[in-house]
This record gives sequence, C-alpha cells and structure tokens, in this order.
Amino acid sequence: MPVNDGDLIVALAARGDGVGESGRYHPLTAPGDRVLADGLVEAGPHRQVPLCRHFPECGGCQLQHVDDPAYAGFMRDRIVSALAAQGVVGADILPAHISPPNSRRRAALRAERSGALGFNAEASHRVVDMRECHILRPELFALVAPLAGLLRRLRPAGQAGVRLTLADQGVDLLLEKVVAESLTAVEALTDFAREHRLARLALDDGYGARTLWEPEPVTVTLGAIPVALPHGAFLQATAEGEAALVDSVRLAVSEARIAADLFAGLGTFALALTGRILAVEGDRDAALALKAAAGRARRPVFVDHRDLYRRPLDPAELERFEAVVIDPPRAGAKEQAVMLARSAVKRLAYVSCNPSTFARDAAVLAAGGYRLDWIRPVGQFRWSTHVELVGAFSR
Repeated sequence: MPVNDGDLIVALAARGDGVGESGRYHPLTAPGDRVLADGLVEAGPHRQVPLCRHFPECGGCQLQHVDDPAYAGFMRDRIVSALAAQGVVGADILPAHISPPNSRRRAALRAERSGALGFNAEASHRVVDMRECHILRPELFALVAPLAGLLRRLRPAGQAGVRLTLADQGVDLLLEKVVAESLTAVEALTDFAREHRLARLALDDGYGARTLWEPEPVTVTLGAIPVALPHGAFLQATAEGEAALVDSVRLAVSEARIAADLFAGLGTFALALTGRILAVEGDRDAALALKAAAGRARRPVFVDHRDLYRRPLDPAELERFEAVVIDPPRAGAKEQAVMLARSAVKRLAYVSCNPSTFARDAAVLAAGGYRLDWIRPVGQFRWSTHVELVGAFSR
C-alpha cells in the first residue's frame, strides 16, 4: 500500500481502537477513517462528532466518536471473534439493540475530596469532574452537582463511592467510604435526601450499608411486579436493554411450561416468563426479595438460595425442565455449563455480559450436543466497549 494512501480503518478492536489495513491500532478512529502518514485522520462515513465535552477523557464512554451502525458492528465482531476462538461458528447474529442516550438508570461514580464527582478518567483513578453526561438518566444527572456540594461539606477520607439507582420511588443513593459520626453530618444527609426527594439514602463505611432515609420501602418493578430492592442489588442498566433481553429470552425458551432461571437475581426473567419457574440465586437478599414478591403476586415462582458455582444443578435435577435461562456474572458459568451439557434440557437461553466467557461456555454446551441457533447483541452501556448478549441453544 503506498504510504500516501494512509492506513484505512477496517474494524474496531476490543478496547475500541481502530484497526488499520496495516494491522496497526489507531486510537479514536472509526471504520472508514484513513490515518495519513503525518498522523492526521481523514474522516470516514462512520465517524460522528462526540456529543460530550468530557470525551475522550472520561472513562464512561470509549466510542462516542462512531455512529450506531459502526457500534453495532463492533458488538457483532466482539461476539463472533470470541466464538471463533473457541471453535464455535455458524450462529445467526440478530440485529443489535442499542439503548438510547440518557437511558442509564444506574451508575457508580467516584468523588474526590476536592469536590470532583464523576466517572474515573480512562485508564486512571483520577475523577473527571462531570459537567454534562449523555448516558445517564436525567434524574440521576440532576443530582451530580448537588451531591458534589454535599460531599465537599462532609469531606470523606480519600475517594468516596457514589452509587445511583433509579427505583420505582425515585433515586436510591448509596454513599461508600462516607462516615457521618456527628449529628450535624447526619442532619446534612437527611436534609439532602428530603430536599431532593430521594427514595433512599444509605451509607457504607466498609461494614455494610446503613439506611439513613427511606420514607417508604424501595422497589423495582420486574414483570409488572414490585420487588424490594436490597442495597447494591443488580439491576439491568437500562429499561430498554432489560426489555430487549426479556424479549429475547422469551423467544429462546418459547412457552415452556416448567423452566429454571439460574443466577436469577431479583427475578428479571423469572417474573417475566409464563409457566412454573424455579429461580436459583446465590445472593441471600436478592433471593428473599424475589421470593416475597412472587408470593405477594401469587406467581408460581419457587426460589432456591444456592451457590451455583459450588453446587450447580446436576443432570438429575435438570431433567424435569423444558427450558433453562442462565444469566451469570462476567465470570460465566463453567461449572453449570458442564452439567447442562450432560442434561436432556431441550432449550436454553444464555444471557451474558462477557462474550469471552460466553464463548467458553458455548463450546462446552456444543460439545454436549447443543446447537447455538442465534445470538442477539445488546448494548445497554452505550458508547462503551461493554457488550451483552442473549444466545439461544437447542438440542
């Protein structure tokens, strides 16, 4: 290739850098861009102007400079390459869901004693002082500036954690490494909660969350059923992404009369499915919240508090289920995948937030006789390199 032609960007690597025809990586480039010999970039058809003043310094987004078709292609390529590395090929890749801007309903921010509050800078522990954000729900972003002022008054030792979740009743706020030992500090916190109509305010000084403010029990609605929200419980990042995952799971398991939901959490899938459901969850608080919600709603969801890493369901326990839903953490579910591969379960919906561990487990399932029919990529963490998916298996 002549030097004057530059290096045409043909793909995006796993961390978001552009990959040129030469094989070189070029930060902050988009497919179709051309990197010239002097380092200048000729914009291609998939480059867009970033919306946020903090990009690319802020670590909340890595791909704000690429358009949605290129972003969807990035998600597809991540999944296909992970599967190919494990020898799993031939699955149909459905169109990707990408959650819209300003749709994130939960976020983990950091706060410095200086008053800076936001996401960490890319590949750094330094906090980017957030002045705008195009991924958070407006209800969450509206608290950023007031929270920064509150934390300047409280002066936590070192960096503090700020966890925001949009619940049914409003914003649930958990402050980490923040200590309120004086009456003045407690009053400042409760006054803040009252003024900003928080659903709940809690502190975690390293010994577990302690609630300071909760006018009424905090819930999240899953499958049209309110479920109590324990401190730090997992919730899908966007309502739109959750709906895409649920729709895909329903499609994968069809109308199973009896199914198991493994790593069930608060019941995102268990409460959305028809038929009789066994929900298995290792976190005690989440399992109790799901059990109580299903009981109040008189839903046929039976909850088992069980560590699936140490004690996965074995083939004998799985034999009564027509379908299984599995939604493990980023580490995947290697132990449970081995048991599923040995089972006679006909349909399986695997929800993953890590294409690499999904591909590893998919290879185990394929060796056990499963066919990977299709995959739907889901981008809840818009403009980030975080890729989620639902894979449908059958035998």
